[in-house]
Amino acid sequence: MVTSRWTAAPAQATSPRRRGAVLERAILDAALDQLGTVGWNGLTMEGVAAGAQTGKAAVYRRWPSKEDLVADALRAGLPRLDAAPDLGSVREDLVALCREARDAMFSRPGSALRSVLHECDPARAERFHALILDGVVEPTVRLLHEVISRGIERGEVRPDAANGYVFDAIPAMLMYRSKVCGCEWNDRDLDEMIDQLMLPLLRPAAP
Repeated sequence: MVTSRWTAAPAQATSPRRRGAVLERAILDAALDQLGTVGWNGLTMEGVAAGAQTGKAAVYRRWPSKEDLVADALRAGLPRLDAAPDLGSVREDLVALCREARDAMFSRPGSALRSVLHECDPARAERFHALILDGVVEPTVRLLHEVISRGIERGEVRPDAANGYVFDAIPAMLMYRSKVCGCEWNDRDLDEMIDQLMLPLLRPAAP
C-alpha cells in the first residue's frame, strides 16, 4: 500500500469580514468601551480599532478625527426618549418620564458623555454639551410639555403651568445633581422630587 507524503493542512478558523453597518456598529461600541475604561484622554483611534478587531484605516476612513468618532458613538448609543408615558395621572406620568430620562443619563453612553464633558477642554466640551441637550434634555422637555398639557386637560394641572420655567425644572434638577453634586438618582429620590417640587408647582389653586 502506498502512503501519500502529502497531508491536508488543518483548516484555520477565520472570522467573517464585516462591512457596512455591522462594522460601523462594532467600531462605535468599541469607542464607548474605550470611553468607559480609559476615558476621553486615554482613548485612541488605534485602541478603538483593536477593540473592534479591525484596522486603523477602517476607522479613519469613516471618522477623520477622535472628536467625530466619539460624537457619533455617543449619539448612536444614547437611549431615545420618543413617547410620553400615559398612565392615567400626571404624577405617574412624571415619575415614569423621570425614570426614563435618568436611565438615559446614567446609561453607558450617558455616563461616557458626562465623563467626556469633565475631561474635555472648553472648546471641545461645547460640541459634546450639545449632545446632552439634543439627546436627553430637549426630548425630556418636549415630553414634559405633552404630560403637563394632558394634565391640564384632565383638570389635574393649573392652566398657566405650561411654561418654560416648569418644563426646565426636571432637566435642571437631573443635571445639577449628576454634574455638580456627582450624585445618582434612585427611584426614591425621583419620587420625592415629583411629590415635593413638581406637584406643588402644577396643582390648581385651592378654591
